[in-house]
Amino acid sequence: MATTTRPTLADVEAAREVLRGVARVTPVYSSETFSRACGRNVWLKAENLQRTGSFKIRGAVNKVAALSPEERAVGVVAASAGNHGQAVAWAAREAGVAATIYMPQDAPMAKIEATKNYGADVVLAGEGFDEAVAAAQERTGAGSTFVHAFEDERVIAGQGTIGLELAEALTETRVVVLPIGGGGLASGISIALKALRPEIRIVGVQAASCAPFAGEGPMGFTIADGIAVKQPGELTRSILDERLDGLVTVTEDEIAEAIVLLLERTKLTVEGAGAASVAAVLAGKVEGDEPVCALLSGGNIDASLLLEVARYGLTRAGRFLVLRTRVRDRPGGLVALLARIAEERVNVLAVEHHREGMDIPLAETEVELTLATRDRAHCDELIASLEDWGYSVERLA
Repeated sequence: MATTTRPTLADVEAAREVLRGVARVTPVYSSETFSRACGRNVWLKAENLQRTGSFKIRGAVNKVAALSPEERAVGVVAASAGNHGQAVAWAAREAGVAATIYMPQDAPMAKIEATKNYGADVVLAGEGFDEAVAAAQERTGAGSTFVHAFEDERVIAGQGTIGLELAEALTETRVVVLPIGGGGLASGISIALKALRPEIRIVGVQAASCAPFAGEGPMGFTIADGIAVKQPGELTRSILDERLDGLVTVTEDEIAEAIVLLLERTKLTVEGAGAASVAAVLAGKVEGDEPVCALLSGGNIDASLLLEVARYGLTRAGRFLVLRTRVRDRPGGLVALLARIAEERVNVLAVEHHREGMDIPLAETEVELTLATRDRAHCDELIASLEDWGYSVERLA
């Protein structure tokens, strides 16, 4: 659904009045940890603390508020990877409007359940966001209003209210880093910032696995599902072509590391799409050394995925160590090994014995250990000590 009318600063300011008392003015935090790591002052705009867990409430409320009585009577339809659907469901419920949300079949359960809890009917359709959009647009033939996630001037204007808040809160910041999926968020913010603070550079971030603005087609799964949009909008692309000062991509490893660091160091739970901006800053992909603000666009990460990401991130940081070795298959063999490991101040999380089907001597058993360590150096020290004690060690992770 292409839209030709571009929102203006006046539209964004009008949206702020619609949202007053509804959308939260989310905080901007400084981060000493990230500032030291990056060699520049780093600020975090925490839209993960917004109602429904993401910035999407701004555009959804602004759109639903503009519906005519006839449109309200018929209801709204939306397609979403999760956050937009929750926002539309919430906005529709508050306005007394029926909502049907189409979501990908593999959308995170946390986002599906939250959307249902806000009162919407949820239909699972298609592999990803773009397929869900196609299914939802078929429904609009019955007269329902289709609330597009980004290709809509009222939605864009609503998201742009973040730009108004940034312009007022950041007096020294010269760079703002924004995650980009379909481009509605970045378009709205750039309209406001370029009008009020033209000296600020705006850098967009996409997941390397799905980066159409960077000219890259979908290449597989990404934990940043909120920005995994194959086809950006014509309107948003036209806006960002004029206002975006730079565009970078981040890998899955970089996103996972950012999620873990945000959780551990700032106590903020942020989903993959929301952490992409921080990932770009930490990876040194945002040029310059001037103060930078990274937008945390959402925090609706599925608990099971968060657990996987945390374990993966901690393993990469040397906080988890998985290794395989052999001990004598006699009483006391395993105890002796574990006692040695305890001397190195390492905590044992799991122990697995492997005997059957293994090509090992009759008097030995293979042991796989999952260990909690301090850092990579601690891992290396433990492995060296085990080898000095006569154990053969195979590091698995």
